[in-house]
Amino acid sequence: MEAANIIRDAVARVSLLRQTHHDCPELACMVGAVKAFQARRFTGTYADLLKAGPYRPAAQFFLEELYSNKDYTARDEQFARIAGALQRIFPEQVVQTAVSMARLHGLTEELDDAMARHWLAHQGDPNISECGRYVAAWRAVGRPADRRDQLETVLAVGRELDRLTRAPGLRMLLRMMRRPAAMAGLSSLQQFLECGFDTFAEMGRKGSGATLFLETIRTREAALMDLLFDADPVTSETELTATLGQAR
Repeated sequence: MEAANIIRDAVARVSLLRQTHHDCPELACMVGAVKAFQARRFTGTYADLLKAGPYRPAAQFFLEELYSNKDYTARDEQFARIAGALQRIFPEQVVQTAVSMARLHGLTEELDDAMARHWLAHQGDPNISECGRYVAAWRAVGRPADRRDQLETVLAVGRELDRLTRAPGLRMLLRMMRRPAAMAGLSSLQQFLECGFDTFAEMGRKGSGATLFLETIRTREAALMDLLFDADPVTSETELTATLGQAR
């Protein structure tokens, strides 16, 4: 499937979910709660990287652009609007990054919706903690293959952004695209590309590169998945609670 169709398909799936949430405010509230929890979890898991050091900007970028509970409606609309012209306007490397972002966004929204539905169905249980509720929802949703695909796509986005920094003249091209992008109503997409490029370029300039950062993401997220899928519920809840404590 060509890039434009992949992007349109992903955005259409997300738009359908958004309409469903709009029609059910309680479900929308639960989706927001799941996303907020996951952002706190990421902050705890990577508290060491977010505090200081060469990986702080990259960790912050991942938190804000890939793991946050921010509203991506504007960026989705821009992705859909530019999908047809994407391969004509942007360099191939940028197109691949946009495709990976669209795939990741679509899958993430589907998984978050499934988690939120479980939260909504079990919100009245006074005997379960927030972390216990998350563990229960994770296991009820299951879909381990999709969870692995989600992680691999996150890493793919990181690798692609890292490769963009090595493309001669691309930073200048991105800078030159600011005005046309603004006039076309694509400022959100433009901002993401520039921020991602600069974040990964800065890691490269400091000599640390993206490899160790992305390997840290892979190792910690894979360990989290093993914990949530395979450990006994009490251990999962206890360790998740400790992780959230690191986010404070």
